[in-house]
Amino acid sequence: MMLDGIRVVEIGQALAGPMAGEILAHLGADVIKVERPEGDDARRWGPPFWKGTSPGFLAVNANKRSIVLDLKDREAVEWLTALIGDSDVVLQNLRPGSIDELGLGAKTLTARFPRLVYASVWAFGATGPMRLLPGYEPLLQAYSGLMMMNGDEGGPPTRVGTSILDYGTGMWAAIGILAALVRRAATGRGCVVDASLYETGLAWLKGHHASFSTSGIVPERHRTGSHRVVPFESFETSTGPIIVAAGNDRLFAKLAKVLGHAEWAADPKYATNAERVANKPALLAEIAAIFATASRDAWIARLEAEGVPCAVINTLPEAASTRQAEALGIVQKPPGGDDYTLIGLPLSFDGARPHIHRAPPAPGQHTDEVRRERGGGGARPR
Repeated sequence: MMLDGIRVVEIGQALAGPMAGEILAHLGADVIKVERPEGDDARRWGPPFWKGTSPGFLAVNANKRSIVLDLKDREAVEWLTALIGDSDVVLQNLRPGSIDELGLGAKTLTARFPRLVYASVWAFGATGPMRLLPGYEPLLQAYSGLMMMNGDEGGPPTRVGTSILDYGTGMWAAIGILAALVRRAATGRGCVVDASLYETGLAWLKGHHASFSTSGIVPERHRTGSHRVVPFESFETSTGPIIVAAGNDRLFAKLAKVLGHAEWAADPKYATNAERVANKPALLAEIAAIFATASRDAWIARLEAEGVPCAVINTLPEAASTRQAEALGIVQKPPGGDDYTLIGLPLSFDGARPHIHRAPPAPGQHTDEVRRERGGGGARPR
């Protein structure tokens, strides 16, 4: 595996920090998750539960080992500090300020262990007047502007239906850690990596920001559609919705042919994307009326035959059980998890996807194991 020999100490909870840790664990790192005696808060986010554990916890904690430490105990903190000194990465997303109160802050540990890569996941960022404020996904979707850009035209701001900022921030943190490890291999020195939900929210809106900053016009909400490309959204058929993405004039000409209006490709109102954007309501009304005349499967077959990008709008169970998902092998059963599956790493190397080889751990499942390793072998070879 790519990160064999790399040890990560994850002092994390909820979603964003553990997401970063799971990415590294999938890549082969030995990720040791440090939990309070009562366990990660995310274990209790339910129902539903699987054997008493929230599916939200299961989703971001595969391939890790769990140890339980009471960080109010000075001896426990000293033991953890020694473990960190024998590790490559520390990853933390505790309540802002609390990690420094424990004596485990970035300045303290990187001064003591110069090779250490120290990564923090914040709500609002590592600097600025809001750096010490706590925050959860919905707060940051609101504050970053993401919620205001999501939803129906003319409707209220709407939360994205998954923890896109938690998962995305975990991804950015993992990317930063990997970059820091590459630099350390060349220089021998670690560094501090910071990521936050707020910054991730701004980054996900980078196209909207560029549109506003160049035009002075705030983009409108477009449900399933786009304010820059037309047609690029969903339509109802007689048996359910589909989505069509005619991303250029050539594809629009193909779509127009399928819809029985090849002349649209030369119509001054529709010939170019800019003209289609200007005349969007009239064009979409005409397209919608045509799609309503036949079934979803019939339209998909016609569109695919002509090479027009399109897709059915799957339910969650449908999306994870397609023949494409099966061929990719991204839906995996963890060891001992015969009655549930998890989504694996969305990366492959030389055609092979890393497998989930360790089920999400019980609280403290590996405490004795890790203590024996520390007590029996001294410092780990570096």
